[in-house]
Amino acid sequence: MTDRLSPGDPAPEFTLPTDTGGTLSLAGLRGRKVILYAYPAAMTPGCTKQACDFRDSLASLQAAGYEVVGISPDKPEKLAKFRDRDAITFPLVADTDKAVLTAYGAYGEKQMYGRTVTGVIRSTFVIDEDGKIERALYNVKATGHVAKLRRDLGLD
Repeated sequence: MTDRLSPGDPAPEFTLPTDTGGTLSLAGLRGRKVILYAYPAAMTPGCTKQACDFRDSLASLQAAGYEVVGISPDKPEKLAKFRDRDAITFPLVADTDKAVLTAYGAYGEKQMYGRTVTGVIRSTFVIDEDGKIERALYNVKATGHVAKLRRDLGLD
């Protein structure tokens, strides 16, 4: 079983390529609250629904001081197509070797259609201004998750 993060743990640092051809590092977001969400694959129905929910909530999340970053094992080129196709307005980072996903406990064994498989565990991490985990949510649902997160964060 993959080690999971808990509130108060330091968020694993990363610098990863983005959908825009640059890089994004967690250290570069220090001083801001970050919602890092891990999803299995760009342009699949569930991941598209989740990304669009974050996109549609982005203004209010940013008004409350949160930056949103999506992370998946997809290559930056696929992330760019996803961004363009669905008008994603926040950074998407590529963790092609899955090292960062593993460090966050978001890659490993999971149940899918009654079978045990290895893959990305749909997860969301709320990271505080100092780089500490505030919330670590594993096995979240693609649909309805953003609304629940907004309620949990006291934004609705």
